[in-house]
Amino acid sequence: MEKYDSIPSLGEQQTSLRVFTFLVVLAQIFGLTSVVLVAVWMGHFREGFAWHDNVTKEFNYHPLFMIIGMVFLYGNAIIAYRIFRNDKKIYIKLLHAGLQALVLVFTGVGLKAVFDSHNLNPKGPIKNLYSLHSWLGLTATVLFGVQWILGFVTFLLPWCGSQIRAFFKPIHVYFGAGIYLLAIATALTGMTEKANFALEADYQKSTPEGLLINVLGLFLVALAMTVTFIVVNPNYKRQPLPEEETIQLTQ
Repeated sequence: MEKYDSIPSLGEQQTSLRVFTFLVVLAQIFGLTSVVLVAVWMGHFREGFAWHDNVTKEFNYHPLFMIIGMVFLYGNAIIAYRIFRNDKKIYIKLLHAGLQALVLVFTGVGLKAVFDSHNLNPKGPIKNLYSLHSWLGLTATVLFGVQWILGFVTFLLPWCGSQIRAFFKPIHVYFGAGIYLLAIATALTGMTEKANFALEADYQKSTPEGLLINVLGLFLVALAMTVTFIVVNPNYKRQPLPEEETIQLTQ
């Protein structure tokens, strides 16, 4: 009897769906605004983009591609199972893995840009991996790569049984959210580091560039909170489709 008493009414389900839709739209607004703001920051205030012919401008690809990859695309990959919870699981798996593969591409190019800007600096090489930002970034990148490989082997390849997947799933979800929050923290420390290096004392004067950096940071925090709430809220969890439950019972 308690099982049936816990089933939400139709009105509660509709309200929950409206709130969920609002949160998903909000996450997209926060994410896209963050991408636009970092593009304006690097494109306008930091004089645009280039490749090896100007390593200072090559660096500008680093924050842009890391925000696109480890923040915007990764956030959407995390909530894909919530957004498309009524679609076949295999399609969501492919979307989830595909978005994360794009994250790896953007992250790889973004890391190359920052290492090139250090190693090929015309005034002499700049030391790599000495700051808290770089340590957090390296940790997030390595953990993300390991997470993607283990997720691909466990959930996409056919030889893992349902018991192994059931055991690994909560670990996968936990580290997915944890790595995402680590990526947000890395972005915030990197922005602060860049602001202090580039603006120096002017950062205290509330210049347009400094204000843009602070607003970008607020949008990143808002995005992280929204994505995390969508992931941890049990009302938004994807429920197995009838045919999936049948498959599980026959395994």
